[in-house]
Amino acid sequence: MRRAVRISGVALLALVAWQAVVTLAELPRFILPGPQLVFATLWTSRALIAEHALVTAVEVLLGLGLGAALGFGSAILLAASPLARSLLRPMLVFSQAVPVFALAPILTLWLGYGLWSKVAMALLIIYFPVTSAFFDALMRTPPGWLELARVMNATPGRILWRIRVPAALPGFASGLRLAAVYAPIGAIIGEWVGASRGLGYLMLLANGRAKIDLMFAALIVLAVLTLVLHAAVDAACRRLWGS
Repeated sequence: MRRAVRISGVALLALVAWQAVVTLAELPRFILPGPQLVFATLWTSRALIAEHALVTAVEVLLGLGLGAALGFGSAILLAASPLARSLLRPMLVFSQAVPVFALAPILTLWLGYGLWSKVAMALLIIYFPVTSAFFDALMRTPPGWLELARVMNATPGRILWRIRVPAALPGFASGLRLAAVYAPIGAIIGEWVGASRGLGYLMLLANGRAKIDLMFAALIVLAVLTLVLHAAVDAACRRLWGS
């Protein structure tokens, strides 16, 4: 309840500041529309925005699910195999050295303008945070636990799955929370590069037609979608792993 009150207070303060900037600077609506106009457009165009928001939500959820699964498996492989660490870790670091914007046109060329190029973008942008957070947690298992398991003649496989993975789940949860914020960014970048549906496409279309109020309305929906996704992931992690 307190969290909801705080969020509502911050949102109200942001709206007041927004309106104050528009009023005091006397900005025209094609530069920065006021919140009243934006929310009016959000209501009148709710069907259009909802249609595009659904497309973006599907892209984000698919990218988040696939990226989390791939990051989980990759982190376990890295933790279990020194050879995998020597071969794959440099590749992971290199993948972050390439700007995401540079990969978006390539993925669109390979996968087309449909759903999967955007899913791939979301996957790529969250893969490293999930893998890195979970791998670091796997490598920081308390040494006393490992020594006790070895004294009891536990096999490396049992140590990994019965001790190291459960102990590292809070780290995996931290990676998922980051992924929930980053996944929409990947989907929107993919839609900006080439798409016919989605909030990113709608924002570009509105900007090209000088409908700045519609662009801001789509941006607000995207922000709300990201906040809801992060809250849902956070609640799921707390319920499943207490972290």
